[in-house]
Amino acid sequence: MRTIEVLIDRDAVESGAAASGEPWQYYDLGHGFCNYTFFEQCPHRMACAKCDFYNPKDSSKALLLEAKDNLQRMIAAVPLTDDERAAVDDGQAALDQLLERLADVPTPSGATPQQIGVPAPATLLPIIAVNQKPT
Repeated sequence: MRTIEVLIDRDAVESGAAASGEPWQYYDLGHGFCNYTFFEQCPHRMACAKCDFYNPKDSSKALLLEAKDNLQRMIAAVPLTDDERAAVDDGQAALDQLLERLADVPTPSGATPQQIGVPAPATLLPIIAVNQKPT
């Protein structure tokens, strides 16, 4: 199990827009947000294939989401498969193997990563120390 931050758009829930199919929950992937309702069941959640449910954090849509006043921040527990656990614990080689296995598996939007044209290998970003100044 791993935990992940989830943003709940209370405006979408209270206005009824969520009931009509508008996104209302956003899983924070670090590099972007996924608004796929069944994120816990998506085989691509550790190796984002840039499907229709993905919003990169540098996009205007993601920036507008983060700027909303009526967001509720929550944490969700997500069970990991053995392959995902290996990608988290063992690093690049396990991630590359996971991406290769997922190349022909459809994303929630229907297209496979191969059809979308997403390259199979990915590069892990280095973890650096962040020093914050007191406010």
